[in-house]
Amino acid sequence: MGGEHRAKPALVQEFEGDGAILATGRASTEAIRSVLLVTDAWHPQVNGVVRSLERLRENLWERGLTVNVLSPEGFWTVPMPSYGEIRLCLVNPRNVRKSIEALRPDTIHIATEGPLGGHVRRLCIKKGLPFSTSYHTQFPEYIRARLPVPLGWSYSYLRWFHEAADVCLVPTQTVADRLAARGIANTVIWSRGVDARLFNPDKRTDLGLEGPIFLYVGRVAVEKSVEDFLALDLPGTKVIVGDGPSRARLEREYPDAVFTGHLRGVELARYFASADVFVFPSRTDTFGLVLLEALASGTPVAAYPVPGPLDVVAESGTGVLSEDLRHAALAALAIPRRVCRAYASGFSWEESSAQFLAQMPVIDWASRDVRAAGKVLTGR
Repeated sequence: MGGEHRAKPALVQEFEGDGAILATGRASTEAIRSVLLVTDAWHPQVNGVVRSLERLRENLWERGLTVNVLSPEGFWTVPMPSYGEIRLCLVNPRNVRKSIEALRPDTIHIATEGPLGGHVRRLCIKKGLPFSTSYHTQFPEYIRARLPVPLGWSYSYLRWFHEAADVCLVPTQTVADRLAARGIANTVIWSRGVDARLFNPDKRTDLGLEGPIFLYVGRVAVEKSVEDFLALDLPGTKVIVGDGPSRARLEREYPDAVFTGHLRGVELARYFASADVFVFPSRTDTFGLVLLEALASGTPVAAYPVPGPLDVVAESGTGVLSEDLRHAALAALAIPRRVCRAYASGFSWEESSAQFLAQMPVIDWASRDVRAAGKVLTGR
């Protein structure tokens, strides 16, 4: 198949046959000692879902848990229509089943609603295994931005997908309330954290650009509304960090903006800290990790009053939320950077991973009874 691609992971645990490949690592809690994360979003993708799962895995390792990640790595994949960066895997059902039965994890978490997540969901239901899911992106709105698909159809699929789970993890109360209005009521809150050592005001430096510097970090795609930012009449320089299917067109149409492509690690942190305002034009995110990364870097936020900014920024005094994005961007220039840093310091990945574990249903492989791993905090 011409568009197929098969990636071979650097660190894998392999079981019999093609496709049953799980990246594994060891780093104990009384109730849960091993976790299986199932995700259609994984490397080489660069997005908030992947980074959230990476940090979760790292913190669970540090707690002494065994964490396996079942991802498209090692499967045959095909590019997603209209978005070739995202690969959809062709699932080998037999080998996925054998892999899970061999691992016998204490808990299974399905992070995405794609082909791999859908198959493991069916398998868990068939075998009577409890599992959890999570809602990372406003999937219906993403689809509608690209195709004329009614929101009701997509939300019907999401309701069908998540209602079979013991719990569906969502990042904020705003998202929980919106899903409840769509009939998805089994939600619990799993918030996010930020690496405050990496994203730090000390990395602020002169980028050699005319100020003030207005920064966007994320996918350059239609659902992110990047053009809303680029079209603003603002002084100084607009900087776009990231890549995606809309980049080539936007780079041609907005030649005065600076497009850097993907940045990682210290270089990404340097751009966050060196900007004067972080502009977040997306209306389709459920949280927006980049919001916390900007604030931890001391950079105030300008955004629309939508899920994500409403919960992360809210009334903290670290940003300006307005339907007039230009007004928000200019007003945010007056926010003290120290206020942003102090607020972001209250979000940690250690607390996020503890919150995650507290929600997980536990598999009793002998009787398949479910034992609560901790108190479930309802987000309904």
